[in-house]
Amino acid sequence: MKREIITTGDGSKTIHIPEWNEQYHSKHGAIQEAQHVFLRMGLQQYHSRPTYKKLTSIRILEIGFGTGLNALLTYFEAQRLGAIIKYTGVEAYPVTHKEAMAMEYASQLKEVNAQAIFDKMHMLSWESPQEVSENFTLNKRKQRFEEIIDEDVFDLVYFDAFGARVQPELWNESIFQKMYSAMCTHGILVTYAAKGSVRRAMQAVGFTVERLPGPPGKREMLRAVKN
Repeated sequence: MKREIITTGDGSKTIHIPEWNEQYHSKHGAIQEAQHVFLRMGLQQYHSRPTYKKLTSIRILEIGFGTGLNALLTYFEAQRLGAIIKYTGVEAYPVTHKEAMAMEYASQLKEVNAQAIFDKMHMLSWESPQEVSENFTLNKRKQRFEEIIDEDVFDLVYFDAFGARVQPELWNESIFQKMYSAMCTHGILVTYAAKGSVRRAMQAVGFTVERLPGPPGKREMLRAVKN
């Protein structure tokens, strides 16, 4: 399908799919959505738990690696938190290196070495863990979400698939059962979605689900915990 680059509400860019009228990130702001949903409500929440040990790695699964924005933001948040991250990004249809660089996220983030880190993430080979830095390992897997068979591996899931309006098959009980199985006990799953059908599908497979304030332009989002 055709992919176009557009500018979102906070000045950051994303990829738009005209055929679906769908974006990789929120049209209200790609960076601010990712920071709110996945960092504040996900990574920071997990890291702040009393039981979290600072020397223990946090194993993250991202459903929809896409442009790599969530991985890039997580990298710099990990530096601030002093966390060791083992990051797995699953993507069935990878964007090209040229498309990723056209996002220009590094210039907007203004983090030291952001461009070099972002470029490295996209240049690393797929299908095996690769070291981005001494405290951040990235494993990019070209895989359909329905093919995930991991069990009791991940502490945190960034569920960032295309919306249920265009891909309802990615928001049903079958997919969330795979997420539940892939997560460790007390693991957290966060997503920008807030539909009642999504919440009920999560609850049906065993998650405890809470509604939280959403990012700019969206009233609510969901966070699920595996008990």
